[in-house]
Amino acid sequence: MTIGATIHTFEVELSDVDREVYEQLSLRVARHPSETDAYMVTRVLAYLLEYEEGIAFGAGGVSSTDEPALLVRDLTGQITKWIEVGAPDAARLHHGSKLAGSAAVYTHRDVDQLLGSWAGKTIHRAEGIAVRAFDRRFIDAAADSLERRNTLTCSATEGQLYLVLNGATLETTIDERRLG
Repeated sequence: MTIGATIHTFEVELSDVDREVYEQLSLRVARHPSETDAYMVTRVLAYLLEYEEGIAFGAGGVSSTDEPALLVRDLTGQITKWIEVGAPDAARLHHGSKLAGSAAVYTHRDVDQLLGSWAGKTIHRAEGIAVRAFDRRFIDAAADSLERRNTLTCSATEGQLYLVLNGATLETTIDERRLG
């Protein structure tokens, strides 16, 4: 017998000053049994920082081989943005970058180690792929504040991220790098 996904809800107040995105969102996030809290927090933050019309969580999340953690589709259903979370392999990133108009990676892992794992490998339009890393202590603190029902205020400006998650106030700098 397999254990099903755990549903987490997030009532979100989003202010992404740099992109001029101000939204109130209600998210239902399915957490796969093999998914860590840190991965789920990173996935939710990626969703918020990439938020635009047509964004959705990938069909399989951590267990999917066909879709990324997040993707954006236009009105015709065409994938316009491929967003990976964690430490995807180079072949998966290459595939996603070819399929979509743009690609990005959000990680809670060691960004230098991740970039090193891709060195010398073919990744389509690598120079245009943003890799955004969060400090592991920040992600761990956010994961420790998780509940099944969550209230989240997320503000991003000039590379700084400010969260209030279920009363816990957290902040970090987003370490953004480019491939290539």
